[in-house]
Amino acid sequence: MTITKYICGFLLILSLGFIAQAQQSPVDYVNPYIGTSGHHVTEYGGTVPVVTRPFGMTQWTAMTRENKISKSAYHYDDKKIIGFIGSHQPAVWMGDYGYISIMPQVGEPQFSAANRSMIFSHEDEETHPHYYNVTMNNLNDTIKAEMTSSVRCGMFKFNFPEDKEASISIEASRTKNYNGYLKIIPEKRQIIGYNSDHHNEISGKKMGPDLKNFKGYFVIQFDTDFKSYGTYQRQDDNYDVVKYSKENQGDQVGGYVTFQACKQVMVKISTSFISIKQALDNLNKEAPDWDFKGLIETGKQKWNEQLSTIMVDNSNDDNKTIFYTAMYHSLLYPRIFSEYGCYYSAFDDKIHTGVAYNDYSLWDTFRALHPLLMFIAPEHVSPMMQSLVNMYKEGGWLPKWPNPTYSNIMIGSHADAILADAYVKGFRDFDAQTAYEAMYKNAMTPPDGDEDKTWRDRAPWSSYEGRAGLTWYKQLGYVPVDKTSESVSRTLEFAYDDFCVAQMAKALEKREDYELFLSRSKNYKNVFNPESGFMHPRRSDGTFTEKVSDRTNRPFTEGSYWTYFFCAMQDIDGLVRTIGGKDIFLQKLNENFEKGHYRHDNEPGHHYPYLYNYIGQNHKTQELIDEILKTKYQNSPVGLCGNDDCGQMSAWYILSAMGFYSVTPGSDVYALGKPLFKHIELKTNFPGKGEKVFTIKAPKLSAKNRYVKSVSIDGRKLEKPFLKHSDFVNAKVLEFEMDSIPHKVYVR
Repeated sequence: MTITKYICGFLLILSLGFIAQAQQSPVDYVNPYIGTSGHHVTEYGGTVPVVTRPFGMTQWTAMTRENKISKSAYHYDDKKIIGFIGSHQPAVWMGDYGYISIMPQVGEPQFSAANRSMIFSHEDEETHPHYYNVTMNNLNDTIKAEMTSSVRCGMFKFNFPEDKEASISIEASRTKNYNGYLKIIPEKRQIIGYNSDHHNEISGKKMGPDLKNFKGYFVIQFDTDFKSYGTYQRQDDNYDVVKYSKENQGDQVGGYVTFQACKQVMVKISTSFISIKQALDNLNKEAPDWDFKGLIETGKQKWNEQLSTIMVDNSNDDNKTIFYTAMYHSLLYPRIFSEYGCYYSAFDDKIHTGVAYNDYSLWDTFRALHPLLMFIAPEHVSPMMQSLVNMYKEGGWLPKWPNPTYSNIMIGSHADAILADAYVKGFRDFDAQTAYEAMYKNAMTPPDGDEDKTWRDRAPWSSYEGRAGLTWYKQLGYVPVDKTSESVSRTLEFAYDDFCVAQMAKALEKREDYELFLSRSKNYKNVFNPESGFMHPRRSDGTFTEKVSDRTNRPFTEGSYWTYFFCAMQDIDGLVRTIGGKDIFLQKLNENFEKGHYRHDNEPGHHYPYLYNYIGQNHKTQELIDEILKTKYQNSPVGLCGNDDCGQMSAWYILSAMGFYSVTPGSDVYALGKPLFKHIELKTNFPGKGEKVFTIKAPKLSAKNRYVKSVSIDGRKLEKPFLKHSDFVNAKVLEFEMDSIPHKVYVR
């Protein structure tokens, strides 16, 4: 009897454990701290624990520092909170724009970041994609802050000491020479205003065109009557405060409101890029009441809907946390920029009707993020493509890195890649003819002053860069190092972009264009130097520089000649032949990884681990994927080895953990690796196909069985380590047979 009771009790505990585990939803696994710690912007994820909705227009986070270009608003190692910000900063490299921040305080309101700051500990902090809370201390005073959000609005709950006067300061404009405005309306418990800052300068030099009409509008609504209020204007380190002033305009302006001793104050903030009236409309649509708990639950539901497009087995909680956090990071950008049928365009500085997205980190995200979004957020893909087309129609060019307008950050014209990739894979609900017109212009029209400018990285804005050095590329078949900076990288990336333009031309039955651009896609060969054995800086007279590491005009972008050696992803078989065949290619690949030349912390080499598939060494791909998944991604604040770059680093993890990768966006081919989980269910909804579940199985996967013996799709064994997009569209099951020993079963 005693044994029976013991067994029954054990089974009950076990079953309760299973029930608790089953109740864990995908959003519960997300750890927004991942990627928030590191010593330098090049050495960590640069992520921020934002509260928002998938692709939310405005992201809300605690501020531990004043953000700007190369500095995020939150860093895990900081000890104080200086405010709570509604931010639009997409990556640490880029600027914020149209932001609004507030800070709850006890007693007389303070305005400088140092004076208003409060101490906090991560033990007193809780962060999720849909909800955040923290308890802050300042001497003997304690404030608990909570926040949640919708797509364009944030809602806050501040708990103050009951016996002391509470206040909230508002920072409407922080940067010199950028106008801000604030109006306090006590009878409505409301503050309205705008911030025209868009972090457009580095060391006083403009990084993009002026936007005379740009403003980030806001409406702040309180649930409690004001005791007093006022405005301020900052002059250097001094704050000119005017009590009971209701309105102020200028650069570096803000205000405050105070309350009678009260336990709790709730605040709603709505944002808009169109007008104060639109901000109020957004508030009425998205947060019409003070149902804080309801907004949290709706946010959790929205995140779970998006995250549950991929369900993985529950064998390892750390892996699930890394996986679903990577999905969270992959579902933030490009951000929604339209507001219920209208949007402000930062490309012609006007208001338009339609749908808009912004903040495309194209040099990074064409590689994995945009291919991933076709699986996990297909309903957003065509609107994102149309947004790029609209940017061309409104500004004259497809953008390189919109933030929120043109910038000359990074190289190439990789909008070509994501447009072609979407079209080739069946996403057609956008203006493809105009998209091709824009792509053709990228490929054929040099930017203003191309023959006279070297186009150095982050040079002061003079005109849109487009494909800088295109004049020479069209004449010589390569970008010469004595004419244009980053010449080797530009040549390689232009050749890849030409391949993408060619695929779009082919799909639209433009045969002559197709042949022209396909021929140009081989131009990578023109910078290969057989003597050095590398892609080598080449002068306009046809000669190569004396050393491949020549620093003249910085021939390589964010890396070295090793970084770009394998970057002809559009013609890997041709690259193998160009450098001397499979044996030399294998030797170079091995040296790249074994001698530490490969850097997973930056994007140019993200396809390199998969290149072994192209020379019959697919087991090496499996070993590398295994190693990178387990060592470069961790469940900790330092868990990203490099900047996430608007989800690219995270998207690489998601695709690779599912067992495949898009080596050549613009084509319909995926290279196989090995899955991280034994069982994955991918809910797809490709255009015209409806919803279905695509299952990825690896039942014998283990630490011992780390190699792929064979792969089958719907029971049909694959002869090569590659899939086509049509396999995902039409089939139902991808199964990996795993083994403990390497298998070279595929022949290319």
